Parts: sequence; C-alpha cells; structure tokens
Amino acid sequence: MSATRPVQGPRLLLPALREVYEVFVRASGELPALPGALPAEVWVSAQLGTLEAAAPHAEGRRAALGDLVTSLRAAGTPGARTFLRGLAAIGPAEVRKIAAKAAGAVRAGEPSWAADLGAVTPGQVWLIQEGPLDGDRLVCEFRYPDGRDLHAVAVRLSYGDAPGEIVPVGDVPALMNAARQAMQAELCTVQPFSPAAVGERLRTALSGAQAIPDDCYPALALARHRASLLP
Repeated sequence: MSATRPVQGPRLLLPALREVYEVFVRASGELPALPGALPAEVWVSAQLGTLEAAAPHAEGRRAALGDLVTSLRAAGTPGARTFLRGLAAIGPAEVRKIAAKAAGAVRAGEPSWAADLGAVTPGQVWLIQEGPLDGDRLVCEFRYPDGRDLHAVAVRLSYGDAPGEIVPVGDVPALMNAARQAMQAELCTVQPFSPAAVGERLRTALSGAQAIPDDCYPALALARHRASLLP
C-alpha cells in the first residue's frame, strides 16, 4: 500500500506565510455581499494596508503580494476573483497586471459592481484649514461612471506634508456642510484648491518616503490610487 501524500497548495515565494494568505482568502468571501464598489475598495485597501504595515521592506511586500495573488487564483471563488479585481484596480503598480491576469483565469461569478472598481473620475478639491497646528485637510471628490456615487478621500497633512490622517468619505455633502458650518463659526477656513497642485502634493506625501502612521495604513492604497488620478 502506498502512502497518501498530502495535498500541496500553490508554490509560494514565502511559504512560511501560507496560513496568512489563507486568512485573506477566507476573508474575501465577504466581498461579493458588499453593496458597491466603494466599500469593496475600502475593504481591499484595508487588506493591503495590513500587508504593507507588516512587511519588513519593499522586497518582502512585493513577494507577499505575489503570493497573495497566487493564493487567490488557486482558491477560485467569487470572493477571490473580486479581491483580484480590486488588486488590479487600486493595488500597487507592480501587482495590478498580474492580478488582472489572475482574475481573468478564475471561472467564478462576480458582483454587478465589479466593473466599477477603480473606474472613477476626479472632481472638486477642497482645502480645509483649522489652524496652524492641525495642518491642511485636503478633500478630493470622485465619481464612478455616469456621475454615480459621489465620494471623497480626505487626507490631513501636517508640518512638512507628513500624512497624519486618511479618511474615505461616503457622504460628501454632509462633510462639506459640517465644514461650512465650522467656517461660519470661524473654526476653520474652506476653499476650493487646484487639483494639479494637490495631486503632486499627495503623491509625494503618500509615497512612503516619510513615516506612515499606523492609522493611515487601512486607507493608504485607496488614497494612493485616487491621488494618481489627479492631474
């Protein structure tokens, strides 16, 4: 009688992290039930933030991303395919192409909003200043195709343009109404700002050249993607 060999998973660059990738694969089952592209992008960004925060260096992060794509493709579930679509849309540049190819190889269904992932157009940019110690809060508006689902990414930059806070905003009118009320109470100033100037500033601030606070990692990938779309 021949011994039964254990079933092997996909070949990985960092096999010691196999159980970590399996956690991501299982969690991806949540994605298809989300109501739209924005909450899905926020979800994907949070997973990417977890990986980047834990990576000891850029090379390790790239290896982990490649392994994650391999693991998701091997899983072949609707959630795994949707996660791959999200990586292809808003993930780091080095993973987008391989994630898109892997998603195309997965024969599983996907939610109706999957085509909207990353497909946004920039809109108005606002500068909100509450005082010299608070820094600049940059609110960048975006819409999905056909002008749908207005949303924003709000990034607070402190002295030297170090990122201090990144917040995805689903209800932009409520945010801006609150900001205008604060302005009337002379608690802050609110003014439209140049998208081109903000785009360059955000891309530099979010590049990773400066230390990224732990609280910024969950929305970092989303903010980087949106900043890349500004002029």
